[in-house]
Parts: sequence; structure tokens; C-alpha cells
Amino acid sequence: MKIGIIGSGHIGGTLTRRLRVLGHDVTVTNSRGPQSLTDLAAETGATAGTLEEAVQGAELVVIAVPLKAVPDLPAAPFDGKLVVDADNYYPERDGDIPDLLDRSLTSSRWTAEHLKGARVVKTFNTIQAPHLMDNGRPAGASDRIALPVAGDDPAAKRVVMELVDELGFDPVDAGTLDASWRQQPGTPVYAADRDVDGVRQGLAAARP
Repeated sequence: MKIGIIGSGHIGGTLTRRLRVLGHDVTVTNSRGPQSLTDLAAETGATAGTLEEAVQGAELVVIAVPLKAVPDLPAAPFDGKLVVDADNYYPERDGDIPDLLDRSLTSSRWTAEHLKGARVVKTFNTIQAPHLMDNGRPAGASDRIALPVAGDDPAAKRVVMELVDELGFDPVDAGTLDASWRQQPGTPVYAADRDVDGVRQGLAAARP
């Protein structure tokens, strides 16, 4: 696939590396500009680009930036795009976002409202970057980690679940974006490296 990655930090950088190894055409961008991504591009063979270059023509776009930066993203380029939301809300980093502090919205719904027209799917937010880099396993492996995948668009969710599987993890359907609070920080599945049954049990056991 042609994939754009917004953010080159722990998760964005890791996904750039992993997806390039799998043969995907990756364009990565960050807030500092393409010149800051020279080393990552040279290491991986990814293209360092602007946000518009990363999104334009992409079949899938991953957003892996501090959540407070989401309102700074221009919504228009994302219209109609399949967008993977790998973000988490950390108040100590992102500041007070009233809708998220009182849990009236999930962080993914909040992101989707900023990116009107995007088909947003939530995943990669529950796994630590080193585990995403090194702990992928073949299908059927007894120690394969499962990742929850939440979204409103069934077709978009299927594409993302196939990508999760290709990366070496078992995708678990976690429901809609409004249900994605069950995989946010502080829930049983967050940073827990559970298998499929464990993720399903953890999602069911989550409490608002």
C-alpha cells in the first residue's frame, strides 16, 4: 500500500521502519519538516515529505502525534481518507481538553471530529513502540500479541485489521470509535501485551 505517516516519534518512526520492511511505499512527515527526516529516510527507504505529500495519494494515513497537535492538522487533505489514529490523550503532556477530561468523548471521536470526512480507525495506541518493533509473530504463534481495533466504517476497519495481522499481531474488533475508551490509557488492555482472549476480556472488563 501507499501509506502516509504523520509523526516520526516512537510509534510513527517504528511504523515507518516496520512497514518499509514489509514493502509498503511510505512517506513520513513531522512538524519540523522533511529535512529533519533525512536519517530516517536513508535508513528505511521511506520518503521524507510535507504533510500534503504524505497524505496525497495515500491509501492509508497513520496519525502518531501528540494529541494536542491534532487541531493544527488541516482537515481538507484527510477528507475521504482511511486514517489510523495511534494517539493517546495524556493530560500532563497535552493539557486540559475539557471533552476528554470529563470523558464525554473518546480521544478518537475527538480526532474524527477535527478531521471531518476521514474514516478513522483506532489502533497501535495500546502497544509500546519497542514491542511494536520487535514482538510481531507469525499467525498462530502462542505468544502473538493482540491489538484492539476500533472504528465506525467496517470496510476501513477490515483494511486496518489486515495490516495489523501483516505486522505480526492479532487484530481484535473493539467496536466503534465511541467504544474506543475501552482501549485508552488506564484500561486493562493498555500496554498489557495480551493475547486475543486476554484483549477481549480486558475490553469487557474496562470501566468508564
